[in-house]
Amino acid sequence: MRHINRIAGSRIATLSLCALMLVAIVACDTSDPIPTPIVRFTDTVPHDTPTPLTAKTQLPAVSRTLEGHATSVSSVALSPDGQTLASASTDETVKVWKVSDGSLLHELIGTNVTFSPDGKILASGSGDNTVKLWNVTDGSLVRRLEGHTAQLNQVAFSSDGKMAAAASSDKTARIWNVSSGTLLQTLEGHANVVYSVAFSPDGQTLASGSKDSTVKLWNVADGTLVSTLEGHTHIVTSVVFSPDGKTLASASGDSTVKLWNVADGSIVRTVQTQAGQLNQVAFSPDGQTLATATSGDTVKLWNVSNGDLLRVLEGHEASVNSVAFSPDGQTIASGASDRTVRLWEVK
Repeated sequence: MRHINRIAGSRIATLSLCALMLVAIVACDTSDPIPTPIVRFTDTVPHDTPTPLTAKTQLPAVSRTLEGHATSVSSVALSPDGQTLASASTDETVKVWKVSDGSLLHELIGTNVTFSPDGKILASGSGDNTVKLWNVTDGSLVRRLEGHTAQLNQVAFSSDGKMAAAASSDKTARIWNVSSGTLLQTLEGHANVVYSVAFSPDGQTLASGSKDSTVKLWNVADGTLVSTLEGHTHIVTSVVFSPDGKTLASASGDSTVKLWNVADGSIVRTVQTQAGQLNQVAFSPDGQTLATATSGDTVKLWNVSNGDLLRVLEGHEASVNSVAFSPDGQTIASGASDRTVRLWEVK
C-alpha cells in the first residue's frame, strides 16, 4: 500500500510541474501574430499602400470537374452560348464537352483552342504548324490555315468571325481570311517566340505578346506596327482586350498583369499578384473583373475598378494554364497541369 501511495504521489507532482511549465511558456510568449498576406493592384509602383485580403476572398464551389486528358491541359474555351466547352492538351488532343452533363462530344487535334463568335467553328493550333478549323456540330475538319513554320501557341478570331490570327514560336503572328483560308498578313517584329494574340473588338487592331517581354499593337488592314508596349520584365504569356476595347491586359512571367491605355500606350495600372508566372488573363464579359491563371495552382479574380482581390479559386493540384469566362460571366472554366478542367460558379 505504501508503495502504491508513493507512485500516486510522484505522478501528481509530475503533473503539477508540467502545468506550471505550460503556464510559464504561455506567459512568456510575446511574439507577434502572423501578418495577413497582402496583394493589390498598384499604379506601376509596387510599394503603394496594399489592401489586405478580406472575407471577400472566398472559395466558390466547383460545379463540375472534367477528366479524360492524358497530359497537361494547356487551353480551355467556352462557346458563345455557354453550352459547349473545348479543352486542349499538350499531347495534341482536343476534347469537346457538353457543359450541362460533362459528356464528351468530340475528340479532335490541337494544343490550344478558341470558338468563333457564332460558335459554329472551333479553331485549334496543331503540331503541324497549321490552324485547323472544325465544325462544332459534327467534329469534321473544315479548313487548314497555313503559313507558320513553328509551333502555334494561340489562335484568336476577330469579333465578326471573318478573320483568324495565330501566335507562333517562329516569332511572327499571322492573319487569315477564315472563309477562303487566304493569308492576309504576316506580322514580323518580335525578337522571340510570340505566345499570344488578340483582336480588338472593332477588328482594326491585333495585339501580340512575346517572350521578348513586349506587347505590340498592329494595324490589321495593312500589317503595320502601331506601337510597342514596354514595361514587363519577363515573358508576356497572354494579351486580351477589354470588352469596350479601351484597355489591353497583358500577363507575364514577372507575376504581374499590366493594364494599358490602348489609345496612347500608357500603363493604367499594374497588378502585383505574387503568384509566380501568370499563364493567362481574361476579362469578364462586363469588363469589371479580371481572372488570372497562375503557376501556383489557383485562379484569382480581381476587381478592375479598384484593384481588390475578390476571390481565390482553389482545387487544382498543379499549375493552372488557361482560364475563360462564360458569356454571362457566372461561370469560369480552368485547365491545369493536373490534367483536369474545372467549372466554377462565381456569381
